[in-house]
Amino acid sequence: MKKIIMLFILVISIFSCSSEDEINTVSLALDWYPNSNHAGIFYAKDKGYFLDENLDVEVYTPSDPTTILQTVASGRDQFGISYQPDLLLARNEGVPVVAVSSIVRTPLNSIMTLKKSGISEPSKLKGKTIGYPGIPLNVGILQSILEGQGLTMDDVNLVDVGFDLVPALLSSRVDAIIGAFWSHESILIELEGEEVNILKFEDWGIPKYHELVLVTSEEYLKENKEIVEAFVKSFRKGFESSIESNSESMESLIAAYPEVNVELEKQGIKLLAPLWDESLNSNNMDSWNKFAEWMKEKSLIDSELTIKDSFKIIQ
Repeated sequence: MKKIIMLFILVISIFSCSSEDEINTVSLALDWYPNSNHAGIFYAKDKGYFLDENLDVEVYTPSDPTTILQTVASGRDQFGISYQPDLLLARNEGVPVVAVSSIVRTPLNSIMTLKKSGISEPSKLKGKTIGYPGIPLNVGILQSILEGQGLTMDDVNLVDVGFDLVPALLSSRVDAIIGAFWSHESILIELEGEEVNILKFEDWGIPKYHELVLVTSEEYLKENKEIVEAFVKSFRKGFESSIESNSESMESLIAAYPEVNVELEKQGIKLLAPLWDESLNSNNMDSWNKFAEWMKEKSLIDSELTIKDSFKIIQ
């Protein structure tokens, strides 16, 4: 009888340990092909930060990254990388997604021109051809910037060039581009031997917004709060470590995706590290709220949309 009791205790003990060590498999959908914006994610995987929290994370780029908020909302993906404007537009349409961490809380998107063009400010865009990636929000931002210069959309020729922004600018198909990240496309242009003008949105009347955010669904957060907290902890740790160890973080990115443009991403990570530091060390939501109000003023989202529900700070 004593042996049976001991055996029963042993089985219970094994079962208990296995439950504690249960690995949760989750997916993280990237907003674009892997680049320096994502270095902290791959560093976290390499250093075992996710596994330390019993998480097995599948990181991938969807064939159509514009569907990330929908796949997260549906439960196909547990997490995704997106942008504050896109998230607010999605919530305005009833898509139940929520930001749980900010990666970069300042716009990376910008207007770019070649230095030799002489187009160094928005007023000089009059009569020019501007390439954009077909994303409607870029049109709204451009319109607002032009209005600040006493211009309208009728004063420019807007052309959808898809994501071939840099080739379109370098080949003179367009005089300027919008929708280009100054932490990425500007470096590409310079690597091609051209100097570039960067017209940052916040310098021309657009409120600062959170460019890159980690998102999940309202349902997944409600039903799996501990997993979300563990994921955010590991995720943030990856970026925190990348601030101090740019080179090691870069090695993790290259190891995961050898085809990356190494010189481009090395320069990119140096530009991004201070922005990661800013995001990780502040929970101030002023810029989030101000940009949301701007979107309401521009009728991009409904005035009744509750903004505080769009970002849940995970400690």
